[in-house]
Amino acid sequence: MDDHDWDLLLGRIKAGNCTPFLGAGAAHPTLPLGREIAERWADKYGYPLKDRQDLARVAQFVGVTRRDSMFPKERLTEDLRELGPPDFADTSEPHLVLAKLPLPVYLTTNYDDFMVQALARQGRKPIREACRWNTSTATERSHLASRFVPTPEAPLVYHLHGHFDALDSLVLTESDYLDYLVAVSRSQRLLPHQVLKALSRATLLFIGYSLSDWDFRIIHRGLVMTSEPSQRRLSVTVQMDNREPSARTYLEAYFGSMNLSVYWGTAAAFVADLETRWEDFVSADDRDTTTS
Repeated sequence: MDDHDWDLLLGRIKAGNCTPFLGAGAAHPTLPLGREIAERWADKYGYPLKDRQDLARVAQFVGVTRRDSMFPKERLTEDLRELGPPDFADTSEPHLVLAKLPLPVYLTTNYDDFMVQALARQGRKPIREACRWNTSTATERSHLASRFVPTPEAPLVYHLHGHFDALDSLVLTESDYLDYLVAVSRSQRLLPHQVLKALSRATLLFIGYSLSDWDFRIIHRGLVMTSEPSQRRLSVTVQMDNREPSARTYLEAYFGSMNLSVYWGTAAAFVADLETRWEDFVSADDRDTTTS
């Protein structure tokens, strides 16, 4: 990212035209990453294949061998809930920093409610909703009225891959991902209009996704790149630093072709930089207003 990218991002945040998109790295190290859970389960349940860092495949194996597709979802929920929430007393905690921004919609592929908790701590009244991608969740009553317009005071936190309070909504196993992709590709009506608007008419800020994260690639290609090219805005992805110059050059070219600007660093480093720049931006804007 250069200064032009930062100015564009901060201006979009001020206007409410930025949508944060949270991945697993946003909750790390409070919660383990998917590959860490996969390796632990691979040892515990005797996963026989080499791709032991692939949580979707390891979870599929656990469900099949236990002859119960809900077992890995129950196990994951129990394991992660025991870890508790992040330290919200730390003012640099990523969810807390994002909760301070005047934004109406937050999207996530995480199952936790950390974003909701952080928003509530800022005195805001978030509404949480999950994608109804299967027959079990499709019959549940939505909390979103058709006329509901998310605002910074009452923002929407939308879980694309489900949340812990509704086990049927979790997208976890390989079969879940395949069924989810089929459902979303068949009908974008699965997503409420408030989410579609947040995807198509705002700068997307991807935080907590790794370079090889298929969650990010599938969502970006399936939900963002399908919009009209003339309506796409610059998006930002926060990625861990890659020390190989050739790999970094390739990845920058790859993401650049997708109209993505890359911030090389951790989620924690990015939000710290974002918070400092946002405070300076707001202060400068206040000074200009006072002078005029």
